[in-house]
Amino acid sequence: MKLLSVRGVSKRFGGLQALEDVSFDVPQGAIKALIGPNGAGKTTLFNLISGFLRPDQGSVVFGGTEVLGLAPHQIAARGMARTFQQIRLFPRMTVLENILVGRHLHSRGGFLACMLNLPFTRKEERGIRETGSEILDFLGLSGQADAEAVHLPYGQQRMVELGRALACEPRILLLDEPAAGLNIRETAEMGRLISRIRGRNVTVLLVEHDMSLVMDISDDIVVLSYGQKIAEDKAHAIQKDPEVIRVYLGEGDA
Repeated sequence: MKLLSVRGVSKRFGGLQALEDVSFDVPQGAIKALIGPNGAGKTTLFNLISGFLRPDQGSVVFGGTEVLGLAPHQIAARGMARTFQQIRLFPRMTVLENILVGRHLHSRGGFLACMLNLPFTRKEERGIRETGSEILDFLGLSGQADAEAVHLPYGQQRMVELGRALACEPRILLLDEPAAGLNIRETAEMGRLISRIRGRNVTVLLVEHDMSLVMDISDDIVVLSYGQKIAEDKAHAIQKDPEVIRVYLGEGDA
């Protein structure tokens, strides 16, 4: 079953055609990757899907509903969460507090209810903290709950950002270069974590430059070049595609 359908999406910035007639589907339960050279339009496509940009034409259907025109928080409320190339943690918050930020979509208690310390807000707060603790256990960061997030090693900061996205209880998770800045060991750990996230009934769409990670965990791969889709197939087929080899992997025709 298709969870996300992108149809004929195009986007121009002045004289630059960032995306041109891009279409693909993401089946429920899949790990799908978007790859391509720098400037291929991958992050622009992520921004269109998640509501941070609007396309000039095309359609994005998530869970059977058209989401173009909705604000990012409205799309997130429907079950889409994302991370960014640059880590965006709250610097004065602990690891657990950063995770709990992701729970605001599922909080019913408003400012007045919290000020009055109503019984349902106390129960809700306990549930939110229990969920945050479970996510920290899942990430292997339970021992760091009270540490300031920005003081963690870089690889663990990446995991905190992932945990905050998981706290939104997403149906689909968009990961924008999750292995950026990680060493080989951390990248392998990130790959295992993404596979385990799928085990939580979360569909994954990722942009990533690390080809070993992409080939290890992806069910299907979409390849972009200069804003156009040039290939879409299983990982083993993408590795052998002559056009992909030429424009992305950099092997000439000589």
